[in-house]
Amino acid sequence: MLERRQLPRNRVYYGGLVTFNGRNSTIACAVRNFSMFGAKIEFEGAALVPDEVDFEIERKAISCAARMVWRSHDAAGLVFANVHEDSGVVPLAWARKLRASERANRRLQSRLDQLLSEY
Repeated sequence: MLERRQLPRNRVYYGGLVTFNGRNSTIACAVRNFSMFGAKIEFEGAALVPDEVDFEIERKAISCAARMVWRSHDAAGLVFANVHEDSGVVPLAWARKLRASERANRRLQSRLDQLLSEY
């Protein structure tokens, strides 16, 4: 088999999370190998997940966009989107803070729209 990876992956056994549909749908997964460019994950129903997903490993404080490059019935290979050698994945705390800020912004905008409609 021809090896096409830019860097070898390390064998690991981490708990991960695949999210899609605007982070409204989540699936827990096991991360079997990992590098700064991609990962192999295992979970049931890999065929039902879209190609573009968000991927998290809480233990490593990693959160990033990813694309599935291959899949089987219980596993998939991910390549991380927009990964550069000097800037890898987004820290999980930043992703959570951004998501909380976006929720707060939507609530405030909704309240502002409600107040303006009353006048």
